[in-house]
Amino acid sequence: MPKMKTNRGAAKRFKRTASGSFKCNQSHRRHILTKKSTKRKRQLRKAATLHAADVRSAARLLPYS
Repeated sequence: MPKMKTNRGAAKRFKRTASGSFKCNQSHRRHILTKKSTKRKRQLRKAATLHAADVRSAARLLPYS
């Protein structure tokens, strides 16, 4: 059988953690930042974990991670 291909778009967005879930960056930090509070922007810097319902589909996109 041929090798499975990694989805490159997903590989740039998600990293698998040691526990098997996925880290991802938070949204809402690209534009229209003036109306958002400093506290909100600061908290959006932290990496978030992918929701449990989405982990299975992310694992299919990243077979070798």
